[in-house]
This record gives sequence, C-alpha cells and structure tokens, in this order.
Amino acid sequence: MKINVLTLFPEMFSAVTGSILGKAAEKGILEFNFINIRDFSREKRDKADEYPFGGGPGMVMLADPIFNALESIEAEGKRILYMSPRGRLLNEESIKELAGNEELTILCGHYEGVDQRVLDYWNMEEVSIGDYVLTGGELPAMVLIDAVARLIPGVLAGEESAMEESIYSGLLEYPQYTKPRSYRGMDVPEVLLNGNHKLIHLWKFEESLKLTRKVRPDLFERFLENHGELTKDEQKVLEKVLK
Repeated sequence: MKINVLTLFPEMFSAVTGSILGKAAEKGILEFNFINIRDFSREKRDKADEYPFGGGPGMVMLADPIFNALESIEAEGKRILYMSPRGRLLNEESIKELAGNEELTILCGHYEGVDQRVLDYWNMEEVSIGDYVLTGGELPAMVLIDAVARLIPGVLAGEESAMEESIYSGLLEYPQYTKPRSYRGMDVPEVLLNGNHKLIHLWKFEESLKLTRKVRPDLFERFLENHGELTKDEQKVLEKVLK
C-alpha cells in the first residue's frame, strides 16, 4: 500500500516510519510519501494560511498550496481523506475497508481547518478518530495509518493475525504476562505455565469475556448477539461468566 500524507509538519511522522511500519516499508510492503504543503506555496515565506472571510478566530489553510501539492502526486480521482472532527468516525469496519486500497492520500488540516473549496473540488472524505478536537490532523493521521497498515498482510511479524487481536475478535484482550514467574509477591496464573494449550485458550477466553463485560458492556452485548459458533467448552465458559 502507498500512503501519501500532505502536512505542514512532515517531521512529526518520524514516529510512523520507525518500528514495525518502518520495517514494512523497508520490505516494500508499505510506501510512505510525506509532502510538505509549504513547499507548494507561492506566497512570501511559503505562507500556507490566511484569515477567514467573514471573520472569526484563527487562520484557514490556503487552497492553492494544497491544490499544487495534490496535483504534484496526480491525486485526481484517487482516494483522499481529510482528518476532521466533523468526519465519519474511524472504526473497525472503516479500517478494514481502507486497508483494501492500494493507495491512500491523507490531508492533515491545521489552525481552523482548510478552505472548503479544497474538500469540494477533490471530493475528500472527512474522517474523525473521536468526538474531540486536536491542534492538527497529524496525530489523527498517524492513528489511521497505524490502524490500517497493521491489517496489510506481512506488516505484522509472526503467524498471529491482526484480526484475532483485541477488539477485532469482538472482545477486549486478555491479560498478558512474561518473566519472571513471580514479581514482588505477584505470581503469573499457573494455567499459563502448564503447557496445556486448550486450558490456556479457555483461560484467555474467560478473561477476555470478564474484562469486556466490566469495561465495555456495549462490546460484550454485541459479542453475545454476534459471536457465532462456540465450542462446547467455550460455551461453558460463557455461561460461567454470565452467572
């Protein structure tokens, strides 16, 4: 997958190109193209914003540098996302759908946003990561990139499927432990040490059920409605938790 990012602060995305996603880029699984919008400004001192017509606080990003930046990557007709608190909420379904694209272009707004003509002309999809406002679109873009990229085959190392993790299974993730077995009087649950994979699986399933029911009852109810077929042992565990 190729991911283009238009931003006023490309240096912020060093966090994205490190670790797992950076390794995926080295392997050619992902391709990142971070574009500094200021480089396409025809204003003095590479200015990329101006006061809004009609008055109001803050500044609005100019249309011309953004148009020029998008034209430089031949974005006409391609999938373009604009990170915005007024957009559709990023969730499991939309992340899966976005992961099926070969190329995505993301525009990071700043200040009071961008000139509306940018959104209209380029037919941009507005996407939000939650009902709150941040100082810019860079952090939301990083969240989107990480959530989408990890679903691309080959990005995550090992045999574990991203779709089996945490919320994608319909439940929150069970507790995790590592060495030492005992630390400051706190011991690792014995079931995780006995090598019985069936019992370990049922323990993890039970812990996920209990945690989800306690922390995210909405997800728990959804799981009860849509969990599909369970084994006899898993059904017994579920009944135990429901008592």
